[in-house]
Amino acid sequence: MGPVALRGTIEKDGALADFIWFRTGGPAEWLVRPKDVDDLAAFLRELDPAVPVLPVGVGSNLIVRDGGVPGVVVRLPKAMAQVGVEPGNRIRAGGGAMGITVASKARDAGIAGLEFLRGIPGTAGGAVRMNAGAYGREVADVLVEATLVLRDGSIETWRRERFGYTYRHSEVPAGAVVVEAVFEGVPGERAAIAAEMDRIAEEREASQPLRSRTGGSTFKNPPGTKAWKLIDEAGCRGLTIGDAQVSEKHCNFLLNLGKANAADIEALGEEVRRRVRQASGVELEWEIQRVGMFADDAGKERVGEHLPLPFRGEGRGEGESATGGAFND
Repeated sequence: MGPVALRGTIEKDGALADFIWFRTGGPAEWLVRPKDVDDLAAFLRELDPAVPVLPVGVGSNLIVRDGGVPGVVVRLPKAMAQVGVEPGNRIRAGGGAMGITVASKARDAGIAGLEFLRGIPGTAGGAVRMNAGAYGREVADVLVEATLVLRDGSIETWRRERFGYTYRHSEVPAGAVVVEAVFEGVPGERAAIAAEMDRIAEEREASQPLRSRTGGSTFKNPPGTKAWKLIDEAGCRGLTIGDAQVSEKHCNFLLNLGKANAADIEALGEEVRRRVRQASGVELEWEIQRVGMFADDAGKERVGEHLPLPFRGEGRGEGESATGGAFND
């Protein structure tokens, strides 16, 4: 098989630390930004099945390990972040659209029930994949259907029931990219919807370290309790390893104080899990996704030497790379 074509952009050793919230970690072996859904589908159809594919939104819930991510990381462009209103109190959102954009479009259309998406700091695609939730609601409550480009390049639209949703989990297969979602609310008064969104924004500002290099909620809430409470009771508030710190404002957030590497952040999370286990017997589960290789393993899993890479991108010869413009950072 010859080189794989793409109309979008492909960047070798593409920096992920430039946009993920923690602002640290290694590069993507290949950072791919497709032009549109058909471009992504055609690219994945041609791509050797042995090459791993990881979709990344804005990296608000991600630790990228210091050795980088082997294979292909897919990032959707602004063209795949459009949001529109449809009949039946529905909102159709591109996979790259931010939660706040979806909530704001619903507010302007007088659609209630999607206000909680104001508190989801990631993209619609990521929210669908992980059944993101906040303030008593989750994606499973409002999703009608979503369109996926599967790892083999096929395009499928799944009804909500097919996702097999549980707490912060779905059955979206590895390598699949959520490229569009339809959410449904109920009729509401714009002023009341706006007030609820403002309340959510104010509560987040007051309780979470939003202006820090963080990764959102680190651990899932165990049944019947809150992760932050267990972390606090285990004496972990403010705990540090290197330049990584447990937030003093909200114990279920880890911070990069400036120079932390991914290994520091992950080690801190594991130390928190150990202390909570020792103090309460509860085994905290990671909510943040940890991807890629540890620094010591870098190079062992890289695929470029033995697979049909480099790729061909529009306007470039084989082996050349391109750096895309600004996306939903």
